[in-house]
Amino acid sequence: MSDVVFARSGWLPRVIREDGELRLMLAAGADANHEPRTFTFPVAAAHLAVIREDLARHLLLWSAVLPLCDAAGTRGRLDENAAVALLDPVLLAPPAEVDALFRRIGWDRGRLVAHGADLDLLDRGQLCAALRPATERADEKRVQEYHAERRRAGRGVVLGPLDAQVLRYTGQYLHGATLPRRLPDAVDPALLPEVLRVIATAERAGAGMRIGLDPRRGNRATDKRDWDRLASTVEAAVRRAYPGLADDAVRTVSFLMCSEAADRARSTPVDDDDGTVGDHADAGGGTRRTTLSFTDDKGGQKTWVRDGSRSASAEFWQFVADRSAADNEVFTIEDEERGEGVQLHFYADSLARITTVRLGDGGADPQYRVEYSLVDGIGGYRTLVSAFIRGGCAALDRYGPWMADVAEFERVRRQRDDAR
Repeated sequence: MSDVVFARSGWLPRVIREDGELRLMLAAGADANHEPRTFTFPVAAAHLAVIREDLARHLLLWSAVLPLCDAAGTRGRLDENAAVALLDPVLLAPPAEVDALFRRIGWDRGRLVAHGADLDLLDRGQLCAALRPATERADEKRVQEYHAERRRAGRGVVLGPLDAQVLRYTGQYLHGATLPRRLPDAVDPALLPEVLRVIATAERAGAGMRIGLDPRRGNRATDKRDWDRLASTVEAAVRRAYPGLADDAVRTVSFLMCSEAADRARSTPVDDDDGTVGDHADAGGGTRRTTLSFTDDKGGQKTWVRDGSRSASAEFWQFVADRSAADNEVFTIEDEERGEGVQLHFYADSLARITTVRLGDGGADPQYRVEYSLVDGIGGYRTLVSAFIRGGCAALDRYGPWMADVAEFERVRRQRDDAR
Protein backbone atom coordinates (compact mmCIF):
# COMPACT_ATOMS: atom_id res chain seq x y z
CA MET A 1 0.00 0.00 0.00
CA SER A 2 1.44 3.39 -0.96
CA ASP A 3 0.39 7.03 -0.61
CA VAL A 4 1.60 9.99 -2.64
CA VAL A 5 3.51 12.41 -0.43
CA PHE A 6 4.56 14.91 -3.08
CA ALA A 7 4.03 15.16 -6.83
CA ARG A 8 4.43 17.68 -9.60
CA SER A 9 2.52 17.61 -12.87
CA GLY A 10 3.40 15.45 -15.83
CA TRP A 11 5.96 12.65 -15.62
CA LEU A 12 8.26 14.13 -13.01
CA PRO A 13 9.16 11.58 -10.30
CA ARG A 14 6.92 11.66 -7.24
CA VAL A 15 7.64 10.82 -3.64
CA ILE A 16 5.46 8.13 -2.10
CA ARG A 17 5.23 6.48 1.30
CA GLU A 18 5.28 2.70 1.03
CA ASP A 19 5.08 0.56 4.17
CA GLY A 20 6.15 3.58 6.19
CA GLU A 21 9.20 4.30 3.98
CA LEU A 22 9.71 7.32 1.72
CA ARG A 23 10.51 6.28 -1.85
CA LEU A 24 10.97 8.11 -5.12
CA MET A 25 8.81 6.61 -7.88
CA LEU A 26 9.29 7.25 -11.59
CA ALA A 27 8.03 5.80 -14.82
CA ALA A 28 10.71 5.06 -17.43
CA GLY A 29 11.15 2.74 -20.36
CA ALA A 30 8.81 -0.12 -21.20
CA ASP A 31 8.50 -3.81 -20.55
CA ALA A 32 8.43 -6.60 -23.13
CA ASN A 33 4.75 -5.83 -23.81
CA HIS A 34 5.53 -2.13 -24.40
CA GLU A 35 3.82 -1.13 -21.18
CA PRO A 36 5.51 1.61 -19.10
CA ARG A 37 7.83 0.38 -16.36
CA THR A 38 7.76 1.92 -12.87
CA PHE A 39 10.78 2.05 -10.56
CA THR A 40 11.16 3.10 -6.93
CA PHE A 41 14.05 3.57 -4.53
CA PRO A 42 14.32 4.94 -0.96
CA VAL A 43 14.84 8.63 -0.15
CA ALA A 44 15.21 10.51 3.13
CA ALA A 45 13.18 13.39 4.54
CA ALA A 46 16.03 15.81 3.68
CA HIS A 47 15.83 14.72 0.05
CA LEU A 48 12.05 15.17 0.03
CA ALA A 49 12.45 18.73 1.33
CA VAL A 50 14.76 19.68 -1.56
CA ILE A 51 12.57 17.96 -4.16
CA ARG A 52 9.55 19.83 -2.81
CA GLU A 53 11.21 23.25 -2.80
CA ASP A 54 13.65 23.16 -5.73
CA LEU A 55 12.33 22.29 -9.18
CA ALA A 56 15.82 22.47 -10.70
CA ARG A 57 17.25 19.85 -8.30
CA HIS A 58 14.18 17.69 -8.88
CA LEU A 59 14.81 17.78 -12.62
CA LEU A 60 18.53 17.10 -12.19
CA LEU A 61 17.81 14.02 -10.09
CA TRP A 62 15.36 12.75 -12.70
CA SER A 63 17.92 13.31 -15.45
CA ALA A 64 20.58 11.43 -13.50
CA VAL A 65 18.40 8.43 -12.61
CA LEU A 66 16.89 7.86 -16.06
CA PRO A 67 20.04 6.15 -17.46
CA LEU A 68 19.85 3.64 -14.59
CA CYS A 69 16.26 2.88 -15.59
CA ASP A 70 17.35 2.42 -19.20
CA ALA A 71 20.04 0.00 -18.02
CA ALA A 72 17.36 -2.10 -16.32
CA GLY A 73 15.88 -2.82 -19.74
CA THR A 74 12.50 -4.45 -20.22
CA ARG A 75 12.62 -6.75 -17.20
CA GLY A 76 15.75 -6.08 -15.12
CA ARG A 77 15.81 -4.51 -11.66
CA LEU A 78 16.84 -0.94 -10.98
CA ASP A 79 20.25 -0.67 -9.36
CA GLU A 80 18.92 0.89 -6.14
CA ASN A 81 22.37 1.34 -4.63
CA ALA A 82 23.47 3.40 -7.62
CA ALA A 83 20.26 5.44 -7.49
CA VAL A 84 20.55 6.12 -3.76
CA ALA A 85 24.20 7.10 -4.24
CA LEU A 86 23.04 9.96 -6.48
CA LEU A 87 20.72 11.55 -3.93
CA ASP A 88 23.16 13.53 -1.77
CA PRO A 89 25.47 14.66 -4.64
CA VAL A 90 22.55 15.84 -6.78
CA LEU A 91 20.17 17.24 -4.17
CA LEU A 92 22.39 18.46 -1.35
CA ALA A 93 25.80 19.38 -2.84
CA PRO A 94 26.78 22.94 -3.90
CA PRO A 95 26.12 23.86 -7.55
CA ALA A 96 29.78 23.59 -8.58
CA GLU A 97 29.98 20.03 -7.25
CA VAL A 98 26.71 19.12 -9.00
CA ASP A 99 28.07 20.40 -12.30
CA ALA A 100 31.27 18.43 -11.75
CA LEU A 101 29.25 15.28 -10.98
CA PHE A 102 27.32 15.55 -14.23
CA ARG A 103 30.60 15.70 -16.14
CA ARG A 104 31.37 12.21 -14.77
CA ILE A 105 28.02 10.40 -15.02
CA GLY A 106 25.52 9.62 -17.71
CA TRP A 107 22.40 11.79 -17.70
CA ASP A 108 19.32 12.43 -19.82
CA ARG A 109 19.81 15.76 -21.57
CA GLY A 110 16.37 15.73 -23.20
CA ARG A 111 14.48 15.99 -19.91
CA LEU A 112 16.29 19.17 -18.98
CA VAL A 113 15.78 20.67 -22.43
CA ALA A 114 12.08 19.84 -22.34
CA HIS A 115 11.65 21.71 -19.09
CA GLY A 116 13.23 24.93 -20.30
CA ALA A 117 16.96 24.65 -19.58
CA ASP A 118 19.11 27.40 -21.04
CA LEU A 119 20.75 25.61 -23.98
CA ASP A 120 23.99 27.61 -24.06
CA LEU A 121 24.64 27.04 -20.37
CA LEU A 122 23.61 23.40 -20.69
CA ASP A 123 26.10 22.81 -23.49
CA ARG A 124 28.82 24.45 -21.41
CA GLY A 125 28.13 22.07 -18.53
CA GLN A 126 26.68 24.70 -16.16
CA LEU A 127 23.60 22.68 -15.37
CA CYS A 128 22.48 24.37 -12.17
CA ALA A 129 22.59 27.78 -13.81
CA ALA A 130 20.97 26.40 -16.95
CA LEU A 131 17.91 25.32 -14.96
CA ARG A 132 17.14 28.69 -13.38
CA PRO A 133 14.43 29.33 -16.04
CA ALA A 134 13.10 25.75 -15.77
CA THR A 135 9.35 25.18 -15.88
CA GLU A 136 7.22 22.38 -14.52
CA ARG A 137 5.53 22.03 -17.90
CA ALA A 138 7.47 20.08 -20.53
CA ASP A 139 7.86 21.16 -24.15
CA GLU A 140 8.64 18.01 -26.15
CA LYS A 141 8.90 19.88 -29.44
CA ARG A 142 11.80 21.86 -27.96
CA VAL A 143 13.58 18.56 -27.31
CA GLN A 144 13.04 17.43 -30.89
CA GLU A 145 14.44 20.70 -32.24
CA TYR A 146 17.41 20.53 -29.89
CA HIS A 147 18.32 17.00 -30.98
CA ALA A 148 17.83 17.93 -34.65
CA GLU A 149 20.24 20.85 -34.24
CA ARG A 150 22.80 18.64 -32.49
CA ARG A 151 22.59 16.07 -35.29
CA ARG A 152 23.21 18.80 -37.85
CA ALA A 153 26.08 20.18 -35.77
CA GLY A 154 27.57 16.68 -35.72
CA ARG A 155 27.61 16.82 -39.54
CA GLY A 156 29.17 20.27 -39.49
CA VAL A 157 25.96 21.95 -40.69
CA VAL A 158 25.13 25.45 -39.52
CA LEU A 159 21.78 26.83 -40.63
CA GLY A 160 21.17 30.48 -41.36
CA PRO A 161 17.76 32.07 -40.70
CA LEU A 162 16.50 31.43 -44.25
CA ASP A 163 17.80 27.83 -44.22
CA ALA A 164 15.91 27.09 -41.03
CA GLN A 165 12.68 28.61 -42.31
CA VAL A 166 12.87 26.69 -45.60
CA LEU A 167 13.18 23.47 -43.59
CA ARG A 168 10.25 24.49 -41.42
CA TYR A 169 8.19 25.21 -44.55
CA THR A 170 8.72 21.64 -45.79
CA GLY A 171 8.26 20.11 -42.34
CA GLN A 172 11.80 18.70 -42.36
CA TYR A 173 13.39 20.87 -39.71
CA LEU A 174 13.07 18.10 -37.10
CA HIS A 175 13.42 14.98 -39.26
CA GLY A 176 15.07 14.95 -42.66
CA ALA A 177 13.40 11.65 -43.56
CA THR A 178 9.89 13.05 -43.13
CA LEU A 179 7.93 13.38 -46.35
CA PRO A 180 7.99 17.09 -47.20
CA ARG A 181 4.84 19.19 -47.24
CA ARG A 182 3.96 22.83 -47.65
CA LEU A 183 3.53 24.39 -44.20
CA PRO A 184 3.54 28.18 -44.54
CA ASP A 185 2.08 28.60 -41.06
CA ALA A 186 5.23 27.02 -39.58
CA VAL A 187 7.42 29.79 -41.03
CA ASP A 188 8.39 33.07 -39.38
CA PRO A 189 6.02 35.56 -41.09
CA ALA A 190 8.90 38.00 -41.63
CA LEU A 191 10.78 35.43 -43.73
CA LEU A 192 7.82 33.73 -45.43
CA PRO A 193 7.99 35.91 -48.61
CA GLU A 194 11.64 34.97 -49.11
CA VAL A 195 10.89 31.29 -48.49
CA LEU A 196 8.13 31.41 -51.09
CA ARG A 197 10.56 32.98 -53.58
CA VAL A 198 12.90 30.02 -53.05
CA ILE A 199 10.01 27.62 -53.69
CA ALA A 200 8.95 29.57 -56.79
CA THR A 201 12.49 29.29 -58.17
CA ALA A 202 12.30 25.51 -57.76
CA GLU A 203 8.87 25.36 -59.39
CA ARG A 204 10.04 27.29 -62.44
CA ALA A 205 13.08 25.05 -62.82
CA GLY A 206 10.98 21.87 -62.73
CA ALA A 207 8.09 23.12 -64.87
CA GLY A 208 7.18 20.56 -67.50
CA MET A 209 9.28 17.80 -65.97
CA ARG A 210 7.52 14.70 -64.72
CA ILE A 211 8.30 11.57 -62.76
CA GLY A 212 6.87 8.44 -64.33
CA LEU A 213 5.89 5.22 -62.62
CA ASP A 214 8.18 2.19 -62.68
CA PRO A 215 5.94 -0.91 -62.73
CA ARG A 216 9.01 -3.15 -62.40
CA ARG A 217 8.99 -2.20 -58.72
CA GLY A 218 5.27 -2.37 -57.98
CA ASN A 219 2.11 -0.36 -58.40
CA ARG A 220 3.30 2.86 -56.71
CA ALA A 221 7.03 2.92 -57.42
CA THR A 222 8.41 5.81 -59.44
CA ASP A 223 11.18 6.05 -62.00
CA LYS A 224 14.44 6.72 -60.13
CA ARG A 225 16.03 8.31 -63.19
CA ASP A 226 13.16 10.77 -63.54
CA TRP A 227 13.41 11.55 -59.83
CA ASP A 228 17.19 12.13 -59.99
CA ARG A 229 16.83 14.26 -63.13
CA LEU A 230 14.22 16.53 -61.55
CA ALA A 231 16.16 16.75 -58.27
CA SER A 232 19.35 17.75 -60.06
CA THR A 233 17.58 20.38 -62.16
CA VAL A 234 15.87 21.95 -59.16
CA GLU A 235 18.97 21.91 -56.96
CA ALA A 236 21.09 23.54 -59.66
CA ALA A 237 18.53 26.32 -60.18
CA VAL A 238 18.11 27.02 -56.47
CA ARG A 239 21.86 27.10 -55.88
CA ARG A 240 22.32 29.58 -58.74
CA ALA A 241 19.64 31.87 -57.35
CA TYR A 242 20.61 31.41 -53.68
CA PRO A 243 24.32 30.51 -53.50
CA GLY A 244 24.38 31.01 -49.74
CA LEU A 245 21.60 28.50 -49.03
CA ALA A 246 22.75 25.44 -47.03
CA ASP A 247 22.72 22.03 -48.70
CA ASP A 248 20.07 20.80 -46.26
CA ALA A 249 17.73 23.58 -47.38
CA VAL A 250 18.43 23.04 -51.08
CA ARG A 251 17.81 19.30 -50.77
CA THR A 252 14.55 19.74 -48.88
CA VAL A 253 13.22 21.96 -51.70
CA SER A 254 14.15 19.41 -54.37
CA PHE A 255 12.66 16.63 -52.22
CA LEU A 256 9.41 18.62 -52.06
CA MET A 257 9.30 19.08 -55.84
CA CYS A 258 10.07 15.41 -56.50
CA SER A 259 7.56 14.14 -53.93
CA GLU A 260 4.79 16.26 -55.42
CA ALA A 261 5.67 15.12 -58.96
CA ALA A 262 5.64 11.50 -57.80
CA ASP A 263 2.23 11.96 -56.16
CA ARG A 264 0.88 13.39 -59.42
CA ALA A 265 2.21 10.37 -61.30
CA ARG A 266 0.54 7.95 -58.88
CA SER A 267 -2.82 9.70 -59.23
CA THR A 268 -2.69 10.03 -63.03
CA PRO A 269 -4.23 7.24 -65.14
CA VAL A 270 -1.76 5.24 -67.23
CA ASP A 271 -1.42 6.78 -70.69
CA ASP A 272 -3.14 4.85 -73.49
CA ASP A 273 -0.34 5.67 -75.89
CA ASP A 274 -0.03 2.61 -78.10
CA GLY A 275 -2.93 3.19 -80.50
CA THR A 276 -5.08 0.28 -79.29
CA VAL A 277 -7.99 2.15 -77.72
CA GLY A 278 -11.05 3.73 -79.27
CA ASP A 279 -11.37 5.15 -82.77
CA HIS A 280 -7.65 5.95 -83.11
CA ALA A 281 -6.57 2.33 -83.14
CA ASP A 282 -4.82 2.57 -86.50
CA ALA A 283 -3.36 6.05 -86.12
CA GLY A 284 0.19 6.38 -87.34
CA GLY A 285 0.07 3.38 -89.63
CA GLY A 286 0.01 0.76 -86.88
CA THR A 287 -1.12 -2.81 -87.45
CA ARG A 288 -4.50 -3.43 -85.86
CA ARG A 289 -4.22 -6.01 -83.09
CA THR A 290 -7.11 -7.77 -81.48
CA THR A 291 -5.52 -10.16 -78.99
CA LEU A 292 -2.21 -10.25 -77.10
CA SER A 293 -0.93 -12.64 -74.46
CA PHE A 294 1.15 -11.50 -71.48
CA THR A 295 3.22 -14.00 -69.47
CA ASP A 296 5.90 -13.90 -66.79
CA ASP A 297 8.61 -16.22 -65.53
CA LYS A 298 6.43 -17.69 -62.76
CA GLY A 299 3.58 -19.07 -64.85
CA GLY A 300 1.45 -15.93 -64.70
CA GLN A 301 -0.63 -15.21 -67.78
CA LYS A 302 -3.09 -12.58 -68.95
CA THR A 303 -4.86 -12.09 -72.25
CA TRP A 304 -5.65 -8.66 -73.61
CA VAL A 305 -8.56 -8.40 -76.03
CA ARG A 306 -9.42 -5.20 -77.84
CA ASP A 307 -12.68 -3.98 -76.38
CA GLY A 308 -12.17 -0.21 -76.31
CA SER A 309 -11.69 0.03 -72.53
CA ARG A 310 -7.91 0.02 -71.87
CA SER A 311 -4.93 -0.04 -74.15
CA ALA A 312 -2.72 -3.09 -74.47
CA SER A 313 0.27 -1.22 -73.01
CA ALA A 314 -1.73 -0.08 -69.97
CA GLU A 315 -2.90 -3.64 -69.34
CA PHE A 316 0.61 -5.03 -69.81
CA TRP A 317 2.26 -2.60 -67.40
CA GLN A 318 -0.45 -3.29 -64.85
CA PHE A 319 0.35 -6.99 -65.24
CA VAL A 320 4.03 -6.20 -64.63
CA ALA A 321 3.29 -4.04 -61.57
CA ASP A 322 1.14 -6.80 -60.06
CA ARG A 323 3.61 -9.64 -60.75
CA SER A 324 7.13 -8.24 -60.85
CA ALA A 325 9.48 -9.30 -58.04
CA ALA A 326 13.16 -9.91 -57.38
CA ASP A 327 12.73 -13.49 -58.61
CA ASN A 328 10.28 -12.64 -61.40
CA GLU A 329 11.94 -10.29 -63.88
CA VAL A 330 11.18 -11.78 -67.30
CA PHE A 331 7.94 -10.75 -69.04
CA THR A 332 6.67 -11.57 -72.51
CA ILE A 333 4.14 -10.05 -74.92
CA GLU A 334 3.05 -12.43 -77.67
CA ASP A 335 0.90 -11.90 -80.75
CA GLU A 336 0.15 -15.52 -81.57
CA GLU A 337 -1.88 -14.64 -84.65
CA ARG A 338 1.12 -12.95 -86.29
CA GLY A 339 3.73 -15.24 -84.82
CA GLU A 340 5.82 -12.60 -83.05
CA GLY A 341 6.54 -11.30 -79.61
CA VAL A 342 8.94 -9.52 -77.32
CA GLN A 343 10.57 -10.69 -74.10
CA LEU A 344 11.64 -8.12 -71.50
CA HIS A 345 14.60 -8.98 -69.25
CA PHE A 346 14.42 -6.51 -66.38
CA TYR A 347 17.42 -8.05 -64.61
CA ALA A 348 19.63 -7.28 -67.62
CA ASP A 349 18.06 -4.08 -69.01
CA SER A 350 17.56 -5.85 -72.31
CA LEU A 351 14.80 -7.02 -74.65
CA ALA A 352 14.49 -9.80 -77.20
CA ARG A 353 12.21 -9.64 -80.23
CA ILE A 354 11.08 -13.00 -81.50
CA THR A 355 9.71 -13.62 -85.00
CA THR A 356 8.42 -16.88 -86.41
CA VAL A 357 10.41 -17.66 -89.56
CA ARG A 358 8.77 -20.96 -90.46
CA LEU A 359 5.85 -22.82 -88.95
CA GLY A 360 6.51 -26.40 -87.93
CA ASP A 361 5.16 -28.96 -90.39
CA GLY A 362 4.38 -32.55 -89.58
CA GLY A 363 5.07 -32.16 -85.89
CA ALA A 364 8.35 -30.31 -86.35
CA ASP A 365 9.15 -27.36 -84.12
CA PRO A 366 8.69 -23.88 -85.60
CA GLN A 367 11.79 -21.87 -86.45
CA TYR A 368 12.25 -18.49 -84.77
CA ARG A 369 14.53 -15.53 -85.26
CA VAL A 370 15.59 -14.06 -81.92
CA GLU A 371 17.36 -10.71 -81.76
CA TYR A 372 18.51 -8.77 -78.69
CA SER A 373 18.89 -5.12 -77.83
CA LEU A 374 19.91 -3.12 -74.77
CA VAL A 375 17.26 -1.01 -73.06
CA ASP A 376 17.75 2.33 -71.33
CA GLY A 377 15.64 2.19 -68.18
CA ILE A 378 11.88 2.01 -67.81
CA GLY A 379 11.44 4.82 -70.34
CA GLY A 380 13.18 2.69 -72.94
CA TYR A 381 10.99 -0.30 -72.11
CA ARG A 382 7.84 1.78 -72.45
CA THR A 383 8.93 3.04 -75.87
CA LEU A 384 9.72 -0.46 -77.15
CA VAL A 385 6.52 -2.00 -75.79
CA SER A 386 4.35 0.71 -77.34
CA ALA A 387 6.17 0.40 -80.67
CA PHE A 388 5.74 -3.38 -80.73
CA ILE A 389 2.05 -3.16 -79.89
CA ARG A 390 1.51 -0.59 -82.65
CA GLY A 391 3.54 -2.20 -85.39
CA GLY A 392 5.01 -5.54 -84.35
CA CYS A 393 8.66 -6.54 -84.53
CA ALA A 394 9.21 -4.55 -87.72
CA ALA A 395 8.37 -1.35 -85.83
CA LEU A 396 11.33 -2.00 -83.53
CA ASP A 397 13.96 -1.73 -86.28
CA ARG A 398 14.64 1.94 -85.57
CA TYR A 399 15.37 1.23 -81.88
CA GLY A 400 18.34 -1.10 -82.51
CA PRO A 401 20.98 -2.17 -82.96
CA TRP A 402 19.59 -5.70 -82.83
CA MET A 403 21.95 -8.62 -82.39
CA ALA A 404 21.20 -12.23 -83.22
CA ASP A 405 24.54 -13.51 -81.92
CA VAL A 406 24.04 -14.21 -78.19
CA ALA A 407 27.76 -14.14 -77.41
CA GLU A 408 28.18 -10.80 -79.14
CA PHE A 409 25.18 -9.37 -77.31
CA GLU A 410 26.52 -10.55 -73.93
CA ARG A 411 29.86 -8.90 -74.67
CA VAL A 412 28.14 -5.58 -75.47
CA ARG A 413 25.94 -5.87 -72.39
CA ARG A 414 28.93 -6.46 -70.10
CA GLN A 415 30.71 -3.47 -71.58
CA ARG A 416 27.68 -1.32 -70.83
CA ASP A 417 27.39 -2.64 -67.28
CA ASP A 418 31.10 -2.11 -66.59
CA ALA A 419 30.83 1.48 -67.79
CA ARG A 420 28.02 2.31 -65.36
